[in-house]
Amino acid sequence: MRLVIFDMDGTIIDSVALITETVTAAFEALGEPAPTEAAIRAISGITARDAMKILAPEADSAKIDVIMESYRREYGARAGRLREPLFDGALATLEHLRHQPETIIAVATGKGYTGAVTLLTAHGILDWFNSIETPTHNRGKPDPEMIHTAIGKAGVTVADAVMIGDTVHDMNMAKAAGVKAIGVAWGYHEVAELEAAGADVVISSFDELEPAIDKLLGA
Repeated sequence: MRLVIFDMDGTIIDSVALITETVTAAFEALGEPAPTEAAIRAISGITARDAMKILAPEADSAKIDVIMESYRREYGARAGRLREPLFDGALATLEHLRHQPETIIAVATGKGYTGAVTLLTAHGILDWFNSIETPTHNRGKPDPEMIHTAIGKAGVTVADAVMIGDTVHDMNMAKAAGVKAIGVAWGYHEVAELEAAGADVVISSFDELEPAIDKLLGA
């Protein structure tokens, strides 16, 4: 058996516009200067609170609480409209992988558990995954706990698992866990950043994913 673990935002779901809009609105609602889009893209994949600490480095803990509340409010006002489509090819690839008898698929995302479940349910793919690992019940990226938890639930070994993600946080988490790492070029971070973070391979479309998995883990 082999375990294929997917990041969510920026890897299978195109959330860049919504997250950028939400973070910008959260800061502007408080009268704070909004971070640049490049800064927002850079923090994708880690917990929202850790992200806000980076985007507002001068803020103390109480101020971060205020920013987080503004972010939750702005996100809630937008997320219900399902403006986060699947990337081209994601649905067909996930459908094919989940029907392979030797393959188990899982999610390891920086999104909270409730948000992840809500979004995957909206796309009708929640039940396709063996487990949904989030910082709600694990330490956040780049700590390897989410991968180790997914491996334990799948009953496979580290050598039989691969992480697919679009950020250096995904690559760092994979390396810390001792699993193979596949970077995707269509997400938040640049190809050179993914390679520098230890990606074993970087793909440019979902058509390239299964051959990459077969090469790293065996068909």
